[in-house]
Amino acid sequence: MSLNHCFSIVMALIFSFFGEVVAADPVAVDGTATYRVLEDLPVPVMRVLKQHRVGADSLSVYVHKIGEPTPLLSWNPDKPRNPASTIKLLTTFVALEELGPAYTWRTEAYVKSPVEGGVTSSDLYLKGYGDPYLVTEYFWRMLRGVRKKGLQYIGGDLVVDMSYFQPEETDPGAFDDQPFRSYNVSPSALMLNFQSIRFQFVPDTTEQKVRISADPDPGLHIKNRIKLTRGRCSGRWVRRIDMKVLNQPKESSVQFSGNFPSACGDQAFYRSVTDAADYVYGVFRNLWNEQGGYFSGKLRQESLPVGADLYYRSDSLALSDIIRAINKYSNNVMTQQLLLTLGAERYGPPGTTEKGIRVLKEWLGQHKFEFPELVLDNGAGLSRDTRISAPHLAQLLLAAYDSPYMPEFMSSLPIAAQDGTLRSRFTNTELEGRLHIKTGLLDDVRGMAGYVLDKNNERWVVVSLHNHQKAPQAAGTQIQDAILQWVYDEAAAKNKSF
Repeated sequence: MSLNHCFSIVMALIFSFFGEVVAADPVAVDGTATYRVLEDLPVPVMRVLKQHRVGADSLSVYVHKIGEPTPLLSWNPDKPRNPASTIKLLTTFVALEELGPAYTWRTEAYVKSPVEGGVTSSDLYLKGYGDPYLVTEYFWRMLRGVRKKGLQYIGGDLVVDMSYFQPEETDPGAFDDQPFRSYNVSPSALMLNFQSIRFQFVPDTTEQKVRISADPDPGLHIKNRIKLTRGRCSGRWVRRIDMKVLNQPKESSVQFSGNFPSACGDQAFYRSVTDAADYVYGVFRNLWNEQGGYFSGKLRQESLPVGADLYYRSDSLALSDIIRAINKYSNNVMTQQLLLTLGAERYGPPGTTEKGIRVLKEWLGQHKFEFPELVLDNGAGLSRDTRISAPHLAQLLLAAYDSPYMPEFMSSLPIAAQDGTLRSRFTNTELEGRLHIKTGLLDDVRGMAGYVLDKNNERWVVVSLHNHQKAPQAAGTQIQDAILQWVYDEAAAKNKSF
């Protein structure tokens, strides 16, 4: 028996032990052999799949070491999958490449008549350009800037110009029959606080009632019919509360009913119950008066008129900060704001979803990426129709690692046991702090895509797209954990075994 034949038998036994089938020949690059591509899932992953009775055909996995020409593992590579929020990686990376990490959005205030003695007889115009993170503190700072420049008395109305975007008209409840959930908010060129209100519930055992407050308060009338009850509090307390929104011509009101256990203590949830213009008007009116200004006008929504003079301009956070908020916390409406911005910047206003998707696909074409299976809906992953394959999502991550903006992009991803959607995962384990992974979750969908630093301090791109009814459950989490642990423990050893 030849030495080569003995070596082949030994290697076959090794691979039989680990449960993997390998390609027939090593891949040669510049005369140097590297690892073979594994064609079967690792044993720990198969074990979890069998434990939960989940078919391996519902899963696509791709593992590729940074700097290598071929992947180590490619399972179901040609199957287009719903990626859920992992598709945000495409939108945010292309935005970095197209706009640059220092890009900012502006929000402007205009008047038509001069400000004299702190007074303008004209309307005050607010024009938005799609700032994805215009929250109360930044809006307050902008209004303070307007006040400090001298304006105190506004004789006319508040006119909001949202013409920079033209989002598609959609039913906010069409996706999951939850029209008031903040993740279903539609984009707007002048969007404040993601159009969300924090409703806080505080039990008052002395008066045997529940106090409800709204922050910010855009002028809502709250009808409180909640009953304070005894008993222990469960994590599903919110399901005991029924909320109805009554939009009337002169007043918007929210009615709460149901039971609230006093043992729950102070609790809160976020909901979107007004449109973008009404929300801005209500918050503006409160903040302006709090700062000592005078305003008693009405709301109008119109385009900026000819002859209006720019009075004050406020700039947003930089894009590098914006994508951190998007990817770490998987913010859908911020992602859609970004997509419409891409369309407006490339093709001129108004920004539309169609224009934004065209920018993404043109960028892929310019960089020689061919993703024929790619289906894009809103760039955020809040979709039943979006599709991409695991290898193509991995190609994007490999390209991002070679980009001049790699530090900004990688730092936008959740870090295991540290922040974002991974802040509660992998705590007190070897993987803590060693994963930069974007996650995604929908009914029947769980995805992850990002970078793993293994036990030898070598970095890998890992993508897992799982489309199965058990994917959002504990089974899906355990499958992801098994993949990541295997990459951390075993991938480096298999890479060096050749």
